[in-house]
Parts: sequence; structure tokens; C-alpha cells
Amino acid sequence: MLVSPRVKRLLQLVPGKQRFGVYRFLPFFFLLGGAMEWFMINVRIGQETFYDVYRRKRSERQYEERMEKNE
Repeated sequence: MLVSPRVKRLLQLVPGKQRFGVYRFLPFFFLLGGAMEWFMINVRIGQETFYDVYRRKRSERQYEERMEKNE
């Protein structure tokens, strides 16, 4: 695998290699996931957040399903 020496050195600096092995990186992924979730909830792009779009699309799908049922 092509990994630069700088990246290898940076990965070696993360503590817990003996005890946790690869799992020592999990807290970084939890933080990344939390930051992404916060961004999707709070940051507006244009006039809408991700969840505004999600709720609107979900309600549109539910409306379409009801209309198809009634036909």
C-alpha cells in the first residue's frame, strides 16, 4: 500500500496501539460523525438544511402514496 512516511508517523503518534490496536481510531470517527450530524442540522445552504429537504421529500412521498391508494 502506498502510504507516505509522514502519514505513517502521524498514525504512530496516536496512543493506545498496544492495548486497542486499530480500534484506537474509533473516537475520531465518533467525533467526525457528530460534527457531520451537527452540520446537517444547523448549517443552512441557501434557505434549507439537510433535514428540511429530507422532511419535505418524505412528506411528498407519503402524499403520493396516499393519492395512489385512493385511485
